[in-house]
Amino acid sequence: MSTLRTQAPKDDERQAEPPAGYDVDFHRWTVMQAKALRDGRWQALDIANLVEEVEGLGKSVRREIRSRLIVLLQHLLKWQFQPARRSPSWRATIREQRREIAQELRESPSLARYPQECLADQYDIARLKAAGETELPEETFPAGCPFTIEQVLDEAFYPEA
Repeated sequence: MSTLRTQAPKDDERQAEPPAGYDVDFHRWTVMQAKALRDGRWQALDIANLVEEVEGLGKSVRREIRSRLIVLLQHLLKWQFQPARRSPSWRATIREQRREIAQELRESPSLARYPQECLADQYDIARLKAAGETELPEETFPAGCPFTIEQVLDEAFYPEA
């Protein structure tokens, strides 16, 4: 017959927590990696996955800018080519995308040229999306971006029909 233990286990009797594997519990892995960094326990770091995650952070900022640029360009096209359907909602979307892009660029000033670099490609996507949403023929919209990056990001710019 065994007896129930009523006292907490001693330190040497406690089981160590299983390692927080990157593929097993990502959140726990991030907490453990941050703690190891703060404590200077370099041997405890999962270098390969840390490198991958840090590189991914930079990619996610660029992806965010591209995504917002597509939505912004799409709405600028709708604004220009469907003046009768302009709405406060469209204006709000245009303003929000501009503000969010500006915020990303403030937080990552090294990406200041990135919107210009990806403008043509993002315009092509926005043009297709605008055609699909408006049900206007794709040819309605210019083949190349009709706006400069300065206009696209300018809070006061709204294209006329």
